[in-house]
Amino acid sequence: MSFTNKHVVVTGGTGALGTAVVNGLLKAGASCTIPYRHESEAQHFISRANPKVTLIAAGDLADEAAVAKLFEGAKPWASIHIAGGFAPGNVSDTDKAALMAQLDSNLVSCFLCCRAAVKAMAGQITGLGGRIVNVAARPALEPRLGAGMTAYTIAKSGVAALTIALAEEVAKQGILVNAVAPSIMDTPANRAAMPKTDVDKWPKVEEVAATILFLASPDNKVTRGAIVPVYGKA
Repeated sequence: MSFTNKHVVVTGGTGALGTAVVNGLLKAGASCTIPYRHESEAQHFISRANPKVTLIAAGDLADEAAVAKLFEGAKPWASIHIAGGFAPGNVSDTDKAALMAQLDSNLVSCFLCCRAAVKAMAGQITGLGGRIVNVAARPALEPRLGAGMTAYTIAKSGVAALTIALAEEVAKQGILVNAVAPSIMDTPANRAAMPKTDVDKWPKVEEVAATILFLASPDNKVTRGAIVPVYGKA
């Protein structure tokens, strides 16, 4: 796959999965714009000195002004939306504020970034379309697995529904929209949280990133509206 002369926006690009995606994009010749919320994210980002990387202090991506700042003047070939948040909790213990926090960090941020990406891609003179890749989660496809994390499951299910509906909406513009649905991934944070789990069954972030990269690439010429399971052996 080649991303030569392609510009890609990657939200959540400073996280574990995001870093793997950005690394793959840079190796394939892309330039990347990556928003961050906290200065420490930028300071610790391994590719911060790469001339093809632009880091933007965008703040909260559930805020329209922050998203407008991120996409201002951008001419992206692809927009990859990894940013989100996870919080467990039974329904009886989840108040409205906790529910809205999950909706904002996962669904609203994804919706606003999709909206901005479509407008930016549609406004390009070349008319070559583009690619959007969202990140849902396994409970979005298997809601029974969302017991004990219902607010998160609702939000990620919304991301899946958004992906399918938007893919149909913009197909004639040459914009292909898809999502991946990871199971628990092998990250340092997840290993620390679940030290007794057999991590060999978890998909590696580089493996999930490889699927994202294909969906975002010019090599993907026909796939749209897919929510691709990336479960590994889990």
